[in-house]
Amino acid sequence: MVTVSDGAKGLLKGVLTAHSDDPEKGLRLVLDPQGQLGLRLDEERPDDLVVNHQGAKVLLVAPDLAPALEEVTLDVEDTADGSKLVVQNK
Repeated sequence: MVTVSDGAKGLLKGVLTAHSDDPEKGLRLVLDPQGQLGLRLDEERPDDLVVNHQGAKVLLVAPDLAPALEEVTLDVEDTADGSKLVVQNK
């Protein structure tokens, strides 16, 4: 399962609340055909691995994607343009 830093949890919660006030919604981590990770607004599915933060489902991960993320950490990087989510390999 992907590791999510506290800073990334906070950033994800901000993105989630900016796009939805529905407590059933969360941000789903998806892998596109080119192998790039992305996020989309979705609802939790029965077998999802869920990362919660301050009462919000900040990250939903399908069980078939989780093994591929064992060596991945989501973190925050401060840039001149503001904070951004970054993917790091352990």
